[in-house]
Amino acid sequence: MSQKGVTIWFTGLSGSGKSTIAHVLENRFHEAGLRFEILDGDVVRTNLSKGLGFSKEDRDTNIRRIGFVAHLLTRNGVIVITAAISPYRAIRDENRELIGDFVEVYVKCPLEVCEERDVKGLYRKARAGEIKEFTGVSDPYEEPLHPEVVCETDKESAQQSAQRILNRLVELGYIDASFAAEI
Repeated sequence: MSQKGVTIWFTGLSGSGKSTIAHVLENRFHEAGLRFEILDGDVVRTNLSKGLGFSKEDRDTNIRRIGFVAHLLTRNGVIVITAAISPYRAIRDENRELIGDFVEVYVKCPLEVCEERDVKGLYRKARAGEIKEFTGVSDPYEEPLHPEVVCETDKESAQQSAQRILNRLVELGYIDASFAAEI
């Protein structure tokens, strides 16, 4: 089966479920033999954006780097899954323009639920003033205005969210309907 490249751009607060859903998609794409890559925010920060802090300028640089790599992969027929907070709408829109085949997935989850899920204690540290410029606490998160998919992870499982994304990819012509039915 031929494959069309597309970037599935997850955005949402820390702890909203972006990486969890991305890994469900990863398993499904792997089982189907599709070419894909995951660009996880934490992994990219360690390997591609080492040395960057969390100022607005550094965050923008990090998200632009993720977008550039996603662009290269997408234009070569790879399905790219990005899982990064990407808090600023303008940079997400800039990446949408660069990549073209771009499906924005808003992983929507109330801040209180994200804080309850926080195994790293980041929200606690941010509220105590130990982490400056923390998205959702001391730095803004700009919700997408027109995402292709909204996953409400406080109301649905990661598997349900993944299926919602797959269904939308079928509607948009990025994957074959028989593939979505198979998985």
